[in-house]
Parts: sequence; structure tokens; C-alpha cells
Amino acid sequence: MTMTVAGKTVLITGATSGIGAHTARLLLDRGHRVVVTGRNESKLKTFLDQAGHSDRLLGLVADAADWQATESVVTRTVEHFGALDAAVANAGFMSGDSIGDGDPALWSPMVLTNVLGPALLAHATLPHLEATGGRLVLIGSVAGLKNSPANLYSATKWATTGLAENLRLHATPRGIGVTLVNPGMIDTPFWQGAGVPPFALSPQPIAEAICFALDQPAGVDLNTLTIRPIGQPA
Repeated sequence: MTMTVAGKTVLITGATSGIGAHTARLLLDRGHRVVVTGRNESKLKTFLDQAGHSDRLLGLVADAADWQATESVVTRTVEHFGALDAAVANAGFMSGDSIGDGDPALWSPMVLTNVLGPALLAHATLPHLEATGGRLVLIGSVAGLKNSPANLYSATKWATTGLAENLRLHATPRGIGVTLVNPGMIDTPFWQGAGVPPFALSPQPIAEAICFALDQPAGVDLNTLTIRPIGQPA
């Protein structure tokens, strides 16, 4: 199967495992050029070794919440592949606690990665996406659509929901598409042993949804995709 946007360059943050890694592999299989980032150099190297396609895959160590690192990644992507057609703000994590009884020391990195990270990526990539008529994809969450008690992670994803819409308002007159993808319960290392229910989806359907957004023809802006597993009530 070949996408109609074959041959594009796609940057994915936080792509050494889970949804990001599945998306990168799927794009590579379909003939695209892919740049992946990760904070852990060892994990990044392992992913690059396993993914193959070294002629169309570039891995860069970077913290999505760091402006200089993000700016450098975008610059190096364009220098390496000549252009940027799409960016996926996938980097994010959950502290696994609550505002009521959690550890505040864990919250700042989560908020910076989940909220500041996509904004930094947008700032760095939008001029390049305007040049190619490209697309920015933000990975949100069902947690950004429904509240739960004292859930700061949920609040960061509500922020992503709002960011996607205000970025769309900014981007659409510039010919750039913006898509928010909201996964439900997905069986990935993201949960860090917290216990995933049996109905959880694999990351593959989310990767397919991202590729579907990137596959939209010129003039079509697909704005929001929410993907829950059958059996997830909330």
C-alpha cells in the first residue's frame, strides 16, 4: 500500500517507542523520509538499528521541551532532506500521580513536555510547513476531552486540545493543515507498568490514523480524530 503523499519528509518527536515508533515504521514502509527524536541516546540508537531504511531515516537526540534543541532538530531535518512536509508532536509522558497525593517534583517536566513541547515544535516548523503546504499533527488524548479527579496529566492534554484549535486558526490562512489525534487506552510503555486493561489497543491503529491525516489531498484539513478501543467507557 502506498500513500498518495509518498516521498514526503516527516518529523516525529518522542519516537523511540509506542505510537511514535509505530508511526515512523509505517511511514518508512510507505516510502517516506522520517526524522525521529528522543531524549535517550541508547533507546534512539536501538530504534534506528531495528527500523532500518538508513537512507530515509534520521535520528536526533533532543528534549522536546527545550527550544534550542527543537530549533536545531528542525534546521537539521531541512538541511538533511531538503524540506519539511509534516511534523508530529508526539513526545509526552504521564507522571502517574495526582494533584491530591502526588509528587510535585514530577509535574514540571510533564507539563513542559506535554504543553510547551508542541508549542515549540509549532513555532519551529510552521515556516517550513507553509513552504510545502504541509501538516502539523498534535497527539492529544481522550484525557483531554474528559476530566477525572485531580488529574494534572489530563489538564496538559486539555491544553493540547486548545492549542490545536488556536494553531489551526493561525495556520489555515497560511495553507497549513492541523490535526489533533486523541488516542484512548493504548498498550504502550507510556503506562510504565500501571496496568493496562485487556481492551487496550495496540499503537498501530493510532499510527494508521496519523498516516490517514497526512494522506489528505490538498485543500482538505482534517482537524480531529479520536480513537478509543471498543470497551473503553470514558
